[in-house]
Amino acid sequence: MHPIHPPAMQSQPTSDPRTPPRAIKAAGRASAPQRFNPIRLLQTPSVLILLAWMIVPLAMTIWFSVNRYNLMAPDQTGFVGLENYQFLLEDPAFWPSIGNTALLIGSVLAISVIGGTLLAVLFDQPFRGRGIARLLVIGPFFVMPTVAALIWKNMIMHPVYGMLAFVMRHLGLEPVDWLAEYPMLSVIMIVAWQWIPFAFLILLTALQSLDNDQKEAAQLDGAGPIRIFFYIVLPHLKRAITVVIMIETIFLLSVFAEIFTTTAGGPGTATTNLTYLVYSIGLQQFDIGIASAGGIIAVVLANIVSFFLVRMLARNLKGANEK
Repeated sequence: MHPIHPPAMQSQPTSDPRTPPRAIKAAGRASAPQRFNPIRLLQTPSVLILLAWMIVPLAMTIWFSVNRYNLMAPDQTGFVGLENYQFLLEDPAFWPSIGNTALLIGSVLAISVIGGTLLAVLFDQPFRGRGIARLLVIGPFFVMPTVAALIWKNMIMHPVYGMLAFVMRHLGLEPVDWLAEYPMLSVIMIVAWQWIPFAFLILLTALQSLDNDQKEAAQLDGAGPIRIFFYIVLPHLKRAITVVIMIETIFLLSVFAEIFTTTAGGPGTATTNLTYLVYSIGLQQFDIGIASAGGIIAVVLANIVSFFLVRMLARNLKGANEK
């Protein structure tokens, strides 16, 4: 008699009980064939439209920036390589426009962040009519740039009919023609007046998320309002301030309406920023090639600034999450 052996059983894959369930699911997905996702197909038209919306103007700007194209001589065209960029860099107004752009952005950021922080701390306190006062503070942010520039030019800074001239005359002082004598300061004041409400909104929202128990504990330990502000409130607003700086910087790189309405880039190049310089070359001198080169330089500068600002914001968010 031969011993009866059990029939050979087909080997079944067994899973190690020590293997985590996520690894088992991932292995199953890797071996399984990829399924068709209809959602991606439905998203394709919108993605292609957005891509064309961005790529086509950028490609045309790059093309014009390396070609000779002037609306006053449309028959004189041709590839010139980097000649437009060289001409723009050698333009006497280019480097002053870069300096004016940096000065405008830095000054408006400083005024809006400091002013927005102080207003947020003030309006975080309870007082009668706080809702109406908040609406009045937020109001300038919803005024169109051209309208805001006209209000400041004709109703506030006018050397004869302006509000500042009226106050100075009653104080026995000589009225000042702000747009002629202090053009860049005037533009900074107009733009900062528009952007302080934005910083105020962001910072007030962040301040309202601060736990009052921390303030009360600090007060019990003998800390005054100044110490509470610098050691509790300001560190809490750090991420919100970073967001304000990032968003405002991106938009302030393209300030145009306020300069066009008030000073037209002058006197001379005193208020000419990079955006106004591109407009001046393209629509006043009709040189599309050089203006396109300026546009590409502006895009490159905006992307460089955005890259560092996003990295700074990500670093702050990462540090907050680790805490």
